[in-house]
Amino acid sequence: MSKTRSIATSILVCMICVWGLQACKGGYSFTGTSISPEAKTVSIAYIENMAPIVYPSLSNTLTEALKDKFTRNTRLSLVTEDGDLQFEGEITNYDVTSMAVQANEIASTNRLTVTVKIRYINNIDTKQSYDKSFSQYEDFDSSQTLDSAQEQLVTQIIEKLIEDIFNNAVANW
Repeated sequence: MSKTRSIATSILVCMICVWGLQACKGGYSFTGTSISPEAKTVSIAYIENMAPIVYPSLSNTLTEALKDKFTRNTRLSLVTEDGDLQFEGEITNYDVTSMAVQANEIASTNRLTVTVKIRYINNIDTKQSYDKSFSQYEDFDSSQTLDSAQEQLVTQIIEKLIEDIFNNAVANW
């Protein structure tokens, strides 16, 4: 009889867990995102490069990386415009500055900084919308020219920027 009671208790616990998960209307997922179940689509406009210094492939690479992040990490369908979640923006800064200056007044390290302004519109929950700038940087040795280090630096900076933009929009922790 105790074995029957144990099985019945296990079944009851499983049923309560399943019911509890179905009752949750939040939008939690195991990828760490918190997207409303009503949101079905995302649109990501081309991110224009308005920085004083222009790295030619930056706009396209940044835009495509953001699209990839959403298609790989959410259940949302990518649409060309009027998505439930919408992103648009522009690159506002692309700058190299000298960092650690040595005694002979020569920089031993330089820093490449990229800043992008993003307008995020959440048509399901407008309180989550934002208009915000994101900035990331990578340091490189001054013995390297920007031309020789640029591609790798930009790749690393874009990864960080995309993570920041994505988390700000859909990871509400």
